[in-house]
Amino acid sequence: MTALSPDPKLKRRMTSRRSFVAGSAGLAGLTFASPMASTIASAAELSVDDALAPRIIGSADAPIHVAEYYSMTCGHCADFHNNTFPKVKARLIDEGLVRFEMRPFPLDGLALRAHALARAVPEAKFFAMVKMLLAKHAVWVRASDPIAELQKLARLAGVTADDFNAIMRNRPLLEGIVAQRQVGVDRWGVSSTPSFVVNDDLLISGNKSYEDFAEALSAFGA
Repeated sequence: MTALSPDPKLKRRMTSRRSFVAGSAGLAGLTFASPMASTIASAAELSVDDALAPRIIGSADAPIHVAEYYSMTCGHCADFHNNTFPKVKARLIDEGLVRFEMRPFPLDGLALRAHALARAVPEAKFFAMVKMLLAKHAVWVRASDPIAELQKLARLAGVTADDFNAIMRNRPLLEGIVAQRQVGVDRWGVSSTPSFVVNDDLLISGNKSYEDFAEALSAFGA
Protein backbone atom coordinates (compact mmCIF):
# COMPACT_ATOMS: atom_id res chain seq x y z
CA MET A 1 0.00 0.00 0.00
CA THR A 2 1.35 3.39 -0.93
CA ALA A 3 1.85 5.72 2.03
CA LEU A 4 -0.18 8.89 1.99
CA SER A 5 1.78 12.10 1.55
CA PRO A 6 1.43 14.73 4.28
CA ASP A 7 -1.09 17.50 3.70
CA PRO A 8 1.00 20.34 2.18
CA LYS A 9 -0.91 22.95 4.23
CA LEU A 10 -0.30 21.02 7.45
CA LYS A 11 3.36 20.63 6.55
CA ARG A 12 3.69 24.39 5.97
CA ARG A 13 2.01 25.15 9.32
CA MET A 14 4.33 22.76 11.16
CA THR A 15 7.36 24.28 9.49
CA SER A 16 6.14 27.78 10.30
CA ARG A 17 5.55 26.82 13.93
CA ARG A 18 9.05 25.40 14.30
CA SER A 19 10.51 28.46 12.60
CA PHE A 20 8.70 30.82 14.98
CA VAL A 21 10.09 28.96 17.99
CA ALA A 22 13.54 28.34 16.58
CA GLY A 23 13.82 31.85 15.20
CA SER A 24 13.58 33.31 18.70
CA ALA A 25 15.66 30.61 20.39
CA GLY A 26 18.73 32.80 20.58
CA LEU A 27 16.94 35.45 22.61
CA ALA A 28 19.06 36.37 25.61
CA GLY A 29 21.34 33.45 24.86
CA LEU A 30 18.68 30.77 25.14
CA THR A 31 18.99 27.65 23.01
CA PHE A 32 17.17 24.33 22.64
CA ALA A 33 20.36 22.27 22.52
CA SER A 34 19.69 20.67 25.91
CA PRO A 35 16.54 18.76 26.92
CA MET A 36 14.09 20.40 29.30
CA ALA A 37 15.52 20.53 32.79
CA SER A 38 14.13 17.85 35.06
CA THR A 39 13.14 20.38 37.74
CA ILE A 40 9.87 21.20 35.93
CA ALA A 41 8.78 17.59 35.87
CA SER A 42 9.84 16.88 39.46
CA ALA A 43 9.47 20.18 41.33
CA ALA A 44 6.81 22.05 39.37
CA GLU A 45 5.22 18.89 37.89
CA LEU A 46 4.43 20.75 34.71
CA SER A 47 2.03 19.03 32.34
CA VAL A 48 2.10 20.58 28.87
CA ASP A 49 -1.50 19.49 28.28
CA ASP A 50 -2.60 21.24 31.47
CA ALA A 51 -0.52 24.30 30.63
CA LEU A 52 -2.20 24.60 27.23
CA ALA A 53 -5.73 24.03 28.56
CA PRO A 54 -8.19 26.96 28.36
CA ARG A 55 -7.76 29.76 30.89
CA ILE A 56 -11.21 31.13 31.69
CA ILE A 57 -12.67 33.40 34.36
CA GLY A 58 -16.38 33.84 35.00
CA SER A 59 -19.51 31.77 35.43
CA ALA A 60 -19.90 28.69 33.28
CA ASP A 61 -23.55 29.74 32.85
CA ALA A 62 -22.71 33.20 31.48
CA PRO A 63 -24.57 33.79 28.18
CA ILE A 64 -21.60 35.52 26.54
CA HIS A 65 -18.23 33.88 25.92
CA VAL A 66 -15.40 36.26 25.05
CA ALA A 67 -12.05 34.85 23.93
CA GLU A 68 -9.26 37.39 23.82
CA TYR A 69 -6.22 36.86 21.61
CA TYR A 70 -3.44 38.90 23.21
CA SER A 71 0.33 39.27 23.17
CA MET A 72 2.35 39.78 26.33
CA THR A 73 4.55 42.38 24.61
CA CYS A 74 1.65 44.33 23.08
CA GLY A 75 1.28 47.82 24.56
CA HIS A 76 -2.36 47.98 23.48
CA CYS A 77 -3.05 44.69 25.31
CA ALA A 78 -1.36 46.04 28.43
CA ASP A 79 -3.42 49.22 28.25
CA PHE A 80 -6.66 47.25 27.84
CA HIS A 81 -5.91 45.03 30.82
CA ASN A 82 -4.61 47.81 33.03
CA ASN A 83 -7.42 50.27 32.34
CA THR A 84 -10.46 48.61 30.74
CA PHE A 85 -10.43 45.01 31.96
CA PRO A 86 -11.05 45.89 35.65
CA LYS A 87 -14.39 47.43 34.59
CA VAL A 88 -15.14 44.45 32.35
CA LYS A 89 -14.52 42.13 35.27
CA ALA A 90 -16.56 44.12 37.79
CA ARG A 91 -19.53 44.93 35.56
CA LEU A 92 -19.73 41.98 33.17
CA ILE A 93 -17.75 39.00 34.46
CA ASP A 94 -18.54 39.25 38.17
CA GLU A 95 -22.19 39.97 37.32
CA GLY A 96 -22.45 36.64 35.48
CA LEU A 97 -22.90 38.09 32.00
CA VAL A 98 -19.51 37.23 30.49
CA ARG A 99 -17.22 34.24 30.60
CA PHE A 100 -13.78 35.54 29.63
CA GLU A 101 -11.05 33.38 28.10
CA MET A 102 -7.48 34.42 27.37
CA ARG A 103 -5.74 32.89 24.35
CA PRO A 104 -2.06 33.48 23.50
CA PHE A 105 -1.14 35.32 20.33
CA PRO A 106 2.58 36.07 20.78
CA LEU A 107 3.90 38.69 18.39
CA ASP A 108 7.56 37.90 19.02
CA GLY A 109 9.91 35.55 20.82
CA LEU A 110 9.88 37.53 24.06
CA ALA A 111 6.08 37.44 24.17
CA LEU A 112 6.18 33.70 23.50
CA ARG A 113 8.33 33.13 26.57
CA ALA A 114 6.19 35.38 28.75
CA HIS A 115 3.12 33.43 27.65
CA ALA A 116 4.96 30.20 28.50
CA LEU A 117 5.71 31.51 31.98
CA ALA A 118 2.07 32.44 32.60
CA ARG A 119 0.91 29.05 31.34
CA ALA A 120 3.43 27.13 33.42
CA VAL A 121 2.34 28.44 36.82
CA PRO A 122 -0.59 26.65 38.50
CA GLU A 123 -3.89 27.49 36.81
CA ALA A 124 -5.12 29.25 39.95
CA LYS A 125 -2.24 31.73 39.59
CA PHE A 126 -2.61 32.32 35.85
CA PHE A 127 -4.74 35.48 35.90
CA ALA A 128 -2.69 36.96 38.73
CA MET A 129 0.49 36.29 36.76
CA VAL A 130 -0.92 37.87 33.59
CA LYS A 131 -2.12 40.87 35.60
CA MET A 132 1.33 41.36 37.10
CA LEU A 133 3.20 40.96 33.81
CA LEU A 134 0.95 43.43 32.01
CA ALA A 135 0.99 45.88 34.91
CA LYS A 136 4.82 45.77 34.80
CA HIS A 137 4.84 45.69 30.99
CA ALA A 138 7.12 48.70 30.51
CA VAL A 139 9.60 47.42 33.10
CA TRP A 140 10.48 44.10 31.50
CA VAL A 141 9.59 44.64 27.82
CA ARG A 142 11.82 47.71 27.52
CA ALA A 143 14.64 46.42 29.70
CA SER A 144 18.11 45.91 28.25
CA ASP A 145 17.82 42.28 29.37
CA PRO A 146 14.08 41.52 29.28
CA ILE A 147 14.51 37.83 30.11
CA ALA A 148 16.36 38.73 33.31
CA GLU A 149 13.56 41.13 34.26
CA LEU A 150 10.98 38.48 33.44
CA GLN A 151 12.79 36.08 35.73
CA LYS A 152 12.66 38.60 38.58
CA LEU A 153 8.89 38.82 38.22
CA ALA A 154 8.64 35.03 38.02
CA ARG A 155 10.47 34.81 41.33
CA LEU A 156 7.67 36.84 42.93
CA ALA A 157 5.24 34.12 41.86
CA GLY A 158 7.41 31.43 43.45
CA VAL A 159 9.09 30.21 40.25
CA THR A 160 12.65 29.12 41.02
CA ALA A 161 15.56 29.92 38.73
CA ASP A 162 15.83 26.27 37.65
CA ASP A 163 12.12 26.05 36.87
CA PHE A 164 12.19 29.37 35.02
CA ASN A 165 15.05 28.18 32.81
CA ALA A 166 13.22 24.91 32.17
CA ILE A 167 10.07 26.78 31.12
CA MET A 168 12.06 28.97 28.74
CA ARG A 169 13.45 25.83 27.06
CA ASN A 170 10.28 23.74 27.08
CA ARG A 171 9.88 23.28 23.34
CA PRO A 172 6.57 21.34 23.45
CA LEU A 173 5.03 24.16 25.50
CA LEU A 174 6.40 26.88 23.23
CA GLU A 175 5.25 25.09 20.07
CA GLY A 176 1.84 24.47 21.63
CA ILE A 177 1.41 28.17 22.30
CA VAL A 178 2.37 29.00 18.71
CA ALA A 179 -0.16 26.40 17.53
CA GLN A 180 -2.90 28.16 19.53
CA ARG A 181 -1.87 31.43 17.91
CA GLN A 182 -2.23 29.78 14.50
CA VAL A 183 -5.80 28.73 15.31
CA GLY A 184 -6.64 32.40 15.77
CA VAL A 185 -5.15 33.18 12.37
CA ASP A 186 -6.75 30.26 10.53
CA ARG A 187 -10.20 30.29 12.10
CA TRP A 188 -10.81 33.96 12.81
CA GLY A 189 -8.31 35.86 10.70
CA VAL A 190 -6.74 37.43 13.77
CA SER A 191 -3.88 39.66 12.66
CA SER A 192 -3.49 42.11 15.54
CA THR A 193 -3.84 42.27 19.30
CA PRO A 194 -5.94 42.54 21.25
CA SER A 195 -8.68 40.80 19.30
CA PHE A 196 -11.84 39.35 20.85
CA VAL A 197 -14.02 36.51 19.56
CA VAL A 198 -17.56 36.75 20.95
CA ASN A 199 -19.71 33.60 21.11
CA ASP A 200 -17.81 32.14 18.14
CA ASP A 201 -19.67 34.68 16.03
CA LEU A 202 -18.10 38.14 16.11
CA LEU A 203 -14.48 39.35 15.94
CA ILE A 204 -13.72 42.64 17.68
CA SER A 205 -10.25 44.02 17.04
CA GLY A 206 -8.41 46.76 18.85
CA ASN A 207 -7.96 48.29 22.28
CA LYS A 208 -11.49 49.43 23.15
CA SER A 209 -12.72 51.65 25.94
CA TYR A 210 -15.12 49.98 28.35
CA GLU A 211 -18.05 51.82 26.77
CA ASP A 212 -17.18 50.69 23.24
CA PHE A 213 -16.46 47.14 24.42
CA ALA A 214 -19.77 46.88 26.29
CA GLU A 215 -21.65 48.33 23.34
CA ALA A 216 -20.18 45.68 21.03
CA LEU A 217 -21.41 43.00 23.45
CA SER A 218 -24.88 44.51 23.81
CA ALA A 219 -26.09 42.60 20.73
CA PHE A 220 -25.49 39.42 22.76
CA GLY A 221 -27.40 40.61 25.81
CA ALA A 222 -24.74 42.38 27.84
